[in-house]
Amino acid sequence: MKRTAVITAGTAGIGLETALGMAAAGFAVTVVGRDAGRGARAVERIDATGPAHPARFLSADLASLDDVRGLAGRIASDHAASGEPLTVLVNNIGAMFADRRNVDGVEASFVVNHLSPYLLTELLLPTLTAGAPSRIVNVTSGAVAVAKRVFDAVEPPGGYYGFHWYGRAKLAHLAHTLDLAGRLDGTGVSVFAADPGGAATDMTDGTLTDPKIVSPALRVLWPLVRRTFARSTSGPASVAARPSIVAATDAALTGRTGIVIGPRATPVAPFRTAADPRVAAAVRRLSERHAPLAGRDLPDDPSH
Repeated sequence: MKRTAVITAGTAGIGLETALGMAAAGFAVTVVGRDAGRGARAVERIDATGPAHPARFLSADLASLDDVRGLAGRIASDHAASGEPLTVLVNNIGAMFADRRNVDGVEASFVVNHLSPYLLTELLLPTLTAGAPSRIVNVTSGAVAVAKRVFDAVEPPGGYYGFHWYGRAKLAHLAHTLDLAGRLDGTGVSVFAADPGGAATDMTDGTLTDPKIVSPALRVLWPLVRRTFARSTSGPASVAARPSIVAATDAALTGRTGIVIGPRATPVAPFRTAADPRVAAAVRRLSERHAPLAGRDLPDDPSH
């Protein structure tokens, strides 16, 4: 039976390289993005490699939770109509902002880096479960280490510093990833996190050269911090995509779940805070408040 994969933010950078790797592994890939022109070019590039199945593009603004709901509905309907399983969902979406901004009244970094992939995944769980064995791969970041670890509200206390707020949103999503792995254990749906380590992409181009993205304490060390950022984002996107491809395709991971695949494309220990059940519970409450699932029943969970 045909194996299918959906890759969000899959029209360029790490997402496109992930899609190319998945297509080379025999998957029928769907890339999701908001720009139809980039989507067409991505499909053309994938199809030029002679994959077993032609690629396709779906348009959605993943910063809009309404668009995410529409995307989930379309993917679910397509798979229900075709009878083909949804084998892999790769949540590659990510964004960092130098200046604070809102999306429908909610801080944008938290929306894009956590609420958007959280909502898409939760809405597609029935489709992924029906297609089991299947996998969910959530792209994480080493920036989780600099995050404030309080999730009583979308916005942490203190000033806005883009790199730290990006890290906090990624920490929320990593906590959700590990929690979801536990919830889905035994369903045939495996859940992994993949840390690309860093690459030269649209997200890192320019943003990481602005000292206001870090806290005042780090600005004192800005020349060193900037050099660190430059080194960590100098690699090719094709290398940074390897952890996602391994998480999505490696047969050695069959039947396993809740694993973080590190920048060297091998399993690594998860960031300790992300594995704290209190953090996971706080993140879940916050997520359900700002991205309600419109009445869809969740898997049984005594803590829910």
